[in-house]
Amino acid sequence: MTVTDYYQYYLQQLQSLYSLEEAGIVAGWVWEQRLGLNRMDILKNPRQLLTGGQQAMLETALQQLLSHQPVQYVTGETWFYNLKFMVNEQVLIPRPETEELVKWITDDEQKSNREISILDIGTGSGCIAVALKNQLPAAALTAVDISAGALTVATKNAAINQTNIDFIQADILDPEQWEQLGVFDIIVSNPPYIPAREKSSMDKNVIAFEPGTALFVPDDSPLLFYETIAGFAHTHLKPGGKIYLEVHQDHATETAAIFDAPGRQVEIKKDINGNERMVKITPFLKQ
Repeated sequence: MTVTDYYQYYLQQLQSLYSLEEAGIVAGWVWEQRLGLNRMDILKNPRQLLTGGQQAMLETALQQLLSHQPVQYVTGETWFYNLKFMVNEQVLIPRPETEELVKWITDDEQKSNREISILDIGTGSGCIAVALKNQLPAAALTAVDISAGALTVATKNAAINQTNIDFIQADILDPEQWEQLGVFDIIVSNPPYIPAREKSSMDKNVIAFEPGTALFVPDDSPLLFYETIAGFAHTHLKPGGKIYLEVHQDHATETAAIFDAPGRQVEIKKDINGNERMVKITPFLKQ
């Protein structure tokens, strides 16, 4: 079969899940990653024949996509803050909203040009820690996660992007494990914050493939991780330190209230879509 014929078949099949524009983007990612062919290559050589092996490889990927598997897991990679990251079902797929959280930190710190220590809680793929180290090379980055599988991925991503990060396996919800962590100028976290009851309204490609432990919290404790981070910060954040958090858009005010106290400035920031998705606390003065 020619590349043109099979590409048209690919688009037709993907339109059962995506719009034509989205199907073109997804097909493009897969074809370039699997065969090194982009849409321009196909247009230039429309009668080029696919080998049996190439067609079988593309068909396998197509069936994965049609089962609602995210294209990032199918290709095994994605981009975050202009850096390439390896991803699999051990880690969440990095989101554009999280890039905005990273940008908030880098914008603040590039102005100060100081050597700082940063802790990334719940690092997952390592996208936040790696991007921050890339943008702030003088900073010392530590990243913690409960999942050994996630830390394996994060460690590979640090190596891929030539960044030196100290990865530690620990459960931040267990205060007895805090002793292995140091004291930091900045704490950043995109922790689990979606109440379990919201599963029914979420896309199948998220709930069926992305790790639930990195997404969901009990319905009766939606702010569990933020309350824990507030307690952790009392002993592990340097005087005058800062905290940056990604939050649920429906709970930004409640999250900010956890950290509100005399002498602190708590700021809620909207993302590019106008949703309240980030909170910054500075300075975090002990009460």
